[in-house]
Amino acid sequence: CHGCFDVLHFGHNRHFVEAKKAADILVVTVTPDRFVNKGEDRPIFSENYRAELLSGLEAIDYVALNEWESSVETLKLIRPDFYAKGSEYESIDQNVNPLFNQEKEILLSFGGKMIFTYEETSSSSDIVAKIKSL
Repeated sequence: CHGCFDVLHFGHNRHFVEAKKAADILVVTVTPDRFVNKGEDRPIFSENYRAELLSGLEAIDYVALNEWESSVETLKLIRPDFYAKGSEYESIDQNVNPLFNQEKEILLSFGGKMIFTYEETSSSSDIVAKIKSL
C-alpha cells in the first residue's frame, strides 16, 4: 500500500486489514511531505509522524518513507506480488491520482497483481476541512 495517510482514520485501517488478507507481509509506504499536494498547511503531520503512527497498526508489517512523488520507483525496487489501493482507484473515470496509471503499468510489467479494497471509506481532506470550518 502507498499513500499520504495524513490524518489516519478508520477507512485507512480497514484498507490495511483487507490488504493484509491478500499478503503474507504488508508493506506500506508514505508520501514524503514535499510531494503532498492536498492544500494549504498540508500535511498536518510530518512524514516521520505519519510513518510512526502507521508502524503501530497491527495489520502492517513494514513502513517506509517513499523518496519519490509516486510509488513507481518503490514498486520497481520492492516488486510486490500485490499492490492494494482503495476502490476509488478502480474506475479510470474516477482516477484520483494521475500517477496511478504509471504505478499500475509498472506493477503489471513484472507480474504483480492490482487489488482493490471495498471497505467503508472516509477522507482525511474532508476531516481537515470539517475541523477548519468549526
